[in-house]
Amino acid sequence: MKKNDIVTVEITDLTTEGEGIGRAGAFPLFIKDTMPGDTVRAVVTKLKKNYGYGKALEILTPSGDRIPMCCPLARRCGGCQIQEMDYRAQLRFKTEKVLNNLKRIGGLPAVLSEDAGSPETDREALDAFPVLPCIGMEKPWHYRNKAQVPFGRNRDGEIVCGFYAGRSHDIIESEDCFLTPPEFGEILRLVKAWMLSYGIWPYDEQDGSGLLRHVLLRKGFHTGEILVCLIINGDSLPHSEELADALDREIAGFKALSLNINKIRGNTILGPETRQIRGPGAITDTLSGISFRISPQSFYQVNPVQTEILYKKALEFAGLTGSETVWDLYCGIGTISLFLAQKAKKVYGVEIVPQAIEDARENAERNGFTNTEFFVGKAEEVLHVWYEEHPEEQIDVVTVDPPRKGCDEKCLETIGRMRPQRIVYVSCDSATLARDLRILTEQYGYRVEKVQPVDQFCQTVEVESCVLLERVSSL
Repeated sequence: MKKNDIVTVEITDLTTEGEGIGRAGAFPLFIKDTMPGDTVRAVVTKLKKNYGYGKALEILTPSGDRIPMCCPLARRCGGCQIQEMDYRAQLRFKTEKVLNNLKRIGGLPAVLSEDAGSPETDREALDAFPVLPCIGMEKPWHYRNKAQVPFGRNRDGEIVCGFYAGRSHDIIESEDCFLTPPEFGEILRLVKAWMLSYGIWPYDEQDGSGLLRHVLLRKGFHTGEILVCLIINGDSLPHSEELADALDREIAGFKALSLNINKIRGNTILGPETRQIRGPGAITDTLSGISFRISPQSFYQVNPVQTEILYKKALEFAGLTGSETVWDLYCGIGTISLFLAQKAKKVYGVEIVPQAIEDARENAERNGFTNTEFFVGKAEEVLHVWYEEHPEEQIDVVTVDPPRKGCDEKCLETIGRMRPQRIVYVSCDSATLARDLRILTEQYGYRVEKVQPVDQFCQTVEVESCVLLERVSSL
């Protein structure tokens, strides 16, 4: 086999990134935009020693799970990798993705929940734990409450905005996305018209010229409030008041217009300074009756419907009775912290972003919680120092919701020394989750009791998980 060969391939599996896996003869090929059950005609695009990559030219026999695309840009845009897969199949894929990562990367005795009681996976003999079916949405569209939209120019020099193509910074022009609220498209069209009216040019990554880099949009799904934040390559934005006036007139729910200063070359979206142009600089939203303040920098889960399910699951796994002291690591604006504070005696939270901790403290106050305390800093450093100063204070539960890279080793070590009875681990990356669970079980005397995947990111390959660990030894 050589590059540019045309082959017929039956797809039998998916990678964790959503690429179809098939064989041309005995040679494995990874083919984007295919799924198990497809038979495709493909061109070989790249060859390695033991595997290769291909591009589907034609679907000869479609999978029974294949459905028509809703969005005509889905294959070009990097956002919806599995939009052509029936939603029930998406949920099965995500359940199996979590299961396989736990087994292959973590070396953990995970089993599908329906197999947990079978003789082959006896709970006592193998210490196996169940991975429950991924919890999906009734309507898995227009669920995102946040978008970060790059602006640039096309080959004709015209202003465009949209979403990056997969694994590139090429902008796929699109103002309307099937994952975001309709208002976001209206705002982007309004911003583009304003730029043309006042000669505001988009940022050019190649030479560093131009002013507007991104537009960050956030919506409170329960309150209807909308925040617009313009990220600029400069110190000021001409005619920003005129834009604020237009947003006031034309966008229902518009609450705040902010300006973020980012003059650093590179692909970091937000810069260090944010200024208010119109409104309070933040919006509010509610989860299970708890009100949260959300600023441009705040970490707040992008799918509010599924977030409520996820956090209720975290609260259930924590098993609180009202007498427990809890640490919530990587707490963001205090979302999980305040869910826990409803049933805990005391909740401590830590987050590295100062603005997020300001929001967390304000959120606790606005909701009447007096049993919370929040710290700014790296989770591993703050937790270590606090434990050294309070070795006698019993911590009953620790919750963690780290970034994709997972928990710092020092953080896991301090948790192990604190010896909480339960750990609730919320993860957006089942690969790093598997690594951390292996450390907690092998080095610190914990056992995984169950894993609940939740579909926070419908139509994509990403999946959130909530894990319960119990302390079972004196290690």
